[in-house]
Amino acid sequence: MSVKVIYKNSKFKKNLPNLVLFVEEKFNILSLKKYVTTREYSIISELFKAKDSKKKILTFDINSKRKIILVLLKNSLTSSEAENLGAKFYENFKNSIQNEFKINTDSITNKLENCVGYFLHGIKLKSYSFDKYKTKKNKKIVNLIVVGKKIPSLKNQIRFKAIEDGTFYTRDLVSEPGNVLHPDEYARRLNSLKKDGLKINIYDEKKLKKMGMNTLLSVGQGSVRGSYLVTIEWKGLKDKSKPLAFVGKGVCFDTGGISLKPAKFMEDMTYDMAGSAVVVGLMKSLALRKAKINAVGVVGLVENMPGGNALRPGDILKSYSGQTVEVLNTDAEGRLVLADALTYTEKKFKPEFIVDLATLTGAIIVSLGSEYAGLFSNDDKLSKQLINVGEHVEEKVWRMPLNKNFDKLIDSKNADMQNINYVGGAGSTTAAQFLQRFILNKTPWAHLDIAGMAFSKYGGALNSGGATGYGVRLLNKLIEDHYE
Repeated sequence: MSVKVIYKNSKFKKNLPNLVLFVEEKFNILSLKKYVTTREYSIISELFKAKDSKKKILTFDINSKRKIILVLLKNSLTSSEAENLGAKFYENFKNSIQNEFKINTDSITNKLENCVGYFLHGIKLKSYSFDKYKTKKNKKIVNLIVVGKKIPSLKNQIRFKAIEDGTFYTRDLVSEPGNVLHPDEYARRLNSLKKDGLKINIYDEKKLKKMGMNTLLSVGQGSVRGSYLVTIEWKGLKDKSKPLAFVGKGVCFDTGGISLKPAKFMEDMTYDMAGSAVVVGLMKSLALRKAKINAVGVVGLVENMPGGNALRPGDILKSYSGQTVEVLNTDAEGRLVLADALTYTEKKFKPEFIVDLATLTGAIIVSLGSEYAGLFSNDDKLSKQLINVGEHVEEKVWRMPLNKNFDKLIDSKNADMQNINYVGGAGSTTAAQFLQRFILNKTPWAHLDIAGMAFSKYGGALNSGGATGYGVRLLNKLIEDHYE
């Protein structure tokens, strides 16, 4: 099922079927008199007394052809609460036989600017489904006809759609199976983003070997598929101001390599490229809404497979930074991909800051579950910004410690460092501590471990289960609030 939003400047008519109105949460329905007939107002007033006061969306069946749906709004409504109401609206009516609803924005009395925009945004985000490989698809289209003086401006319509398109693109990428979205196909799809105005550069194995990106290449050397580093640039400013940089881990399928994972739940390892998908979805959103910033996305695309040429435990690698890494566990591969990508991003683009995203450790799920992403950073200002915007859009982060005392857990006797801490404990922190060593010039940097956030088996407020797209809205809000 898909949802289509149609904005109309036509005058409101009282006799519209499936009419959606907004009223005060405290059951003050006097404002409804403008929008319903006297008879209908009497029916609603009477039935209101018997309705569950805890519900936020109430439905009144006036007759077989006409419903009046009331959405209860509080005066202090936040944008995320409005989005959640939209998601609840979708849940209430996704299985109904109706395929058209008329939404009257003039009935909104609360003070939240662009209230209906956020409400519709929540509906759209919740309506996503990935049914590409199902032979029987739900082809139903629900039309939301939006009328009144409080419809979103054209600028906001473009903004919301850009965020939705970017989020859905991320969800699509994460949902694809490993036999379809392998690194070769992923790189091809990224090249198609040129049509959105993005500059794409693809570095294949031959180029990466010449550049000395040995830690990234090592992860994919057991696969018949190629390995790639892809840069995605958006230039929304004519000046040469420093870009904002976003780096993503793109392990399209992670078997663990020679350090093979258990078979149970290995099928979920198609989403080990979610960090890269967030970067891609964000860059697409920025281009679609013509963001007034310069930004670059950098993703490392590999497949971690066992094989005759696979990376072995005990191998020592020289990274792009010149530092050496002893590989003790080939299933700690994401940090090897990010190591080269981070140093390259800092050296090549000299960005204002770097935010990297990765489904990096199972330990972060033990720490934070599926409520917060783990935030590790060398910069207090950037950390506070991420925490604040995360609360605003309900894509929350929790700052975790970095400290030089953790370094001894990843120092190696045979190389500059080892890729895993075998002493035990602090699994997510030592992974972040490892990554920090590849930020060479003290660039403000934040690492988001999204292992618990990228995929949800039970669904969340704004998604119905599966790939969440977590991170696109978070980083878009970071840019909007602090850098545009």
